[in-house]
Amino acid sequence: MLKKIFWTLVIIFALFQLYPRPAKNISDAPANADINMMHKLPDDVAGILKSSCYDCHSNNTRYPWYASIQPVALWLDDHVQEGKAELNFSEFANYSPARRYRKLEEISDEIEHGEMPLDSYTWIHRDAKLTDAQKQSVYAWVKNLRDEYSRTYSTEELTRKKK
Repeated sequence: MLKKIFWTLVIIFALFQLYPRPAKNISDAPANADINMMHKLPDDVAGILKSSCYDCHSNNTRYPWYASIQPVALWLDDHVQEGKAELNFSEFANYSPARRYRKLEEISDEIEHGEMPLDSYTWIHRDAKLTDAQKQSVYAWVKNLRDEYSRTYSTEELTRKKK
């Protein structure tokens, strides 16, 4: 009986590999709208974003070897698409000032509440787990950039809701 269950699972797994894999999130386009092109990030913050955020929140994901195995490929693609829909650092300059301002606040909130980076990501990418010092660097950068936005844009521009 156990042998039949095992072989059934092996066959299902093998058949699942025939399911088409999603296109990889790798762009050759210039990163003109990247947050680092719009705002010169401090080196430590740029490194933190690259190691802890960019795989799901940019147009370029570093894929591990197992990303070609189904159902992992679908699961990873779902995470990346969801992450990019929420915040895409590669498209940050294309956001309205109000959206950029809100996204900056959300970055701090997500990190503070331990919601980002995802535990499922940091289990495998140990270098993505943020130390307290890294969190403080991000908080300080976000605060400074939000303050800059407050000086540059009117309150109405920063609180305008997307229609």
